[in-house]
Formats: sequence, C-alpha cells, structure tokens
Amino acid sequence: MGLVEIMADLYAAGRTANEAAAEEILDRLEAQKNYIPSSDRVRREYAYALLREYRTYLQDRAESNLKR
Repeated sequence: MGLVEIMADLYAAGRTANEAAAEEILDRLEAQKNYIPSSDRVRREYAYALLREYRTYLQDRAESNLKR
C-alpha cells in the first residue's frame, strides 16, 4: 500500500487533515517498510510535509466531487 492508497483510506474513513492523521500516515508508511528517519526533528518535518500533501489530496477530492 502506497501513500495515495493510505490517503484514500483515510479519506474514506472521514479523517480530517490534522497532526493525528499525519502521524497515522507515517505509521502506516513505516509498517510498509518505508524508510522513516528516526530523528525527532526530521520526523516532524516529514509529518508536516505529509500533512500538507494530505490537505492537497482532500482539496482535490472536494473539487472533484463538485464537478460531478
């Protein structure tokens, strides 16, 4: 399961873009054997980047639903 699939799963579950969602994405990626740095600072930065991407994903889905 890749990043897009994880985001789709969170979207289907109605998860909003917040810190908890970013941590869940990180945890799921880690469980899939993706490399996640162990440094707290780098992990926070990575979580922030994932959160930004999830917000974009949610926005794209909302726009897509409006076009239907």
